[in-house]
Amino acid sequence: MMWRKAVVNLLVAVAIALSLWLIYRSVSRYSADEIARSLGVIPFQHLAMAIIFTALNYACLTGFDALGLIYAGKPLPYRRVALTSFVSLSIGHNVGLSALSSGAIRYRFYSRWGLGTEDVAKVVLFSGLTVALGLLTLCGVSMLVSSDSAAKITGLSRGWVVTVGLSILLILMIFVTLCWQLRRPLNVWHWTFKLPTARLAIAQILLGTLNFSFIAAGLHELILAYQDVSYWDVSTVYAIANGAAVASHVPGGLGVLEATTQFLLPQAATIGAVIAFRAVYFFMPLPLGLLLFGISERFFRTHPLKTKPTAATTARAQAS
Repeated sequence: MMWRKAVVNLLVAVAIALSLWLIYRSVSRYSADEIARSLGVIPFQHLAMAIIFTALNYACLTGFDALGLIYAGKPLPYRRVALTSFVSLSIGHNVGLSALSSGAIRYRFYSRWGLGTEDVAKVVLFSGLTVALGLLTLCGVSMLVSSDSAAKITGLSRGWVVTVGLSILLILMIFVTLCWQLRRPLNVWHWTFKLPTARLAIAQILLGTLNFSFIAAGLHELILAYQDVSYWDVSTVYAIANGAAVASHVPGGLGVLEATTQFLLPQAATIGAVIAFRAVYFFMPLPLGLLLFGISERFFRTHPLKTKPTAATTARAQAS
């Protein structure tokens, strides 16, 4: 068991080191002057609203972990969940491969509070499913509300766009129904897993949709500094572009913002909107996440948690 824990800790250390290098590569794409100029042309009201929507988004993300821990049967106090979620995702968003990068940091925190590798894997997979459900919901609703923009993006006719939007919502309804009716574990190839309860599934859809709605709202506020665009146009383009990014696991959503802004804005304004959004959503939370990670590492090193003895260790102690 000791060697297995050592291997896991080594992998976590390697993942963190790789994350820091990828973060540097992502952030170094823009100079401080470029970021300052891009933020400087945006009215204070729009910039402040974008920051507020970003904060609300990260608050939603803490709910992903809270629900995931309930699903895994390992609920924790919210303060611990919020710390773990913010640190792991503020770093993971800049790195890409979020399931691995943020998952490694999640394991670093949650393992101290009694969760095993399988428990953390359940939380990560549950959060990933919540992301997918929220993205699908926003995409489906946006396709129905802003079908003309969706038709231009996808190259489909308006009728097909409406059909796809309705199909997405139907899939979500089927998923909730399965979670309600199927309570026994499912076997898929060599995997065995249990669907969440219907209440958890509905909470996933609502919280996941709210999460992406806040991201789209923040991007919308920044785009308004350059051109008057409706919220539903922004959410439609962002949802479709982000779906492609999730499928390819690109670092920090590279290509998503470019695709969104190029569709909605003149070419000259595209780079400014992209840099502004990256500064607000990715770069601003990053220093705080790294600072909290460093503080927590120092705290746990100087204040190690006392674990309760297991039955096996008690029996060995009595035998000796």
